[in-house]
Amino acid sequence: MNIFVFVKRVPDTESKIRINHETKTIVEEGLNFVLSPYDEYAVEEALRLREANGGKVTVVSVGKEEALTTLKKCLAMGADEAVLLKDESPETYDGLRTARIIARAVEQKFSDHNLLLFGKQSVGADNAQVPAMVAELLGLPQVNVVTKLEVKGNQGTAHREIEGALEKVSFSLSAVISAQKGLNEPRYETLKGIMAAKKKEIPVVTLEELGFKDDDILPMLEVIKLESPPQRQAGKIIEDEPQEAAKKLVAFLHEEAKVI
Repeated sequence: MNIFVFVKRVPDTESKIRINHETKTIVEEGLNFVLSPYDEYAVEEALRLREANGGKVTVVSVGKEEALTTLKKCLAMGADEAVLLKDESPETYDGLRTARIIARAVEQKFSDHNLLLFGKQSVGADNAQVPAMVAELLGLPQVNVVTKLEVKGNQGTAHREIEGALEKVSFSLSAVISAQKGLNEPRYETLKGIMAAKKKEIPVVTLEELGFKDDDILPMLEVIKLESPPQRQAGKIIEDEPQEAAKKLVAFLHEEAKVI
């Protein structure tokens, strides 16, 4: 089985985000970057499928050279190979642009795939668009937000949580799967894996090598404004007898909060 996992380098959710209002981007200096948490579930699932069925796991990332650190982490977890699709552009928040780059790479470089795995979304852009768009561009079946995955031969079964129920979907390979929290428990890198990852060369594929010209992949989205969420206001405490407190609460919800 030949499995490709597409991962992204994202800011650590514990980091304090600063914004450059002139460039409408986040300030990366001093910011800690990590493998997107949902992508960790995808990598772990790929490793488990390889352990059960044999084959090879290749991790792929679209981004600048800084993404090589993220790919090294995946190699340390146990992935066999890694590839960087080098894109010098800053974060565009354009899911279709990223999907087109990945789809072109799959067609030209990774055509011997059985399974394409993604996290359900990156915690950077948070748009949850890329897996479905890649599937559409490649004409492949896809199942998103998967919490259980089984593959036997050329067939697969996926479970996905929907409101008030569990949906079971059957599909044929090749297919696109996006991982949801709960699919598995990602493993930690081992010292042996970290040392082995340091020695591995990661091929770099440029967008020019994929046949893209600058005009072909111009972002179709424009960031108008980027700002931090507003500070939460302090809550109000009503200290009174229950009947009087209820009256004040209703008045507050109606006149100030305007929710009733």
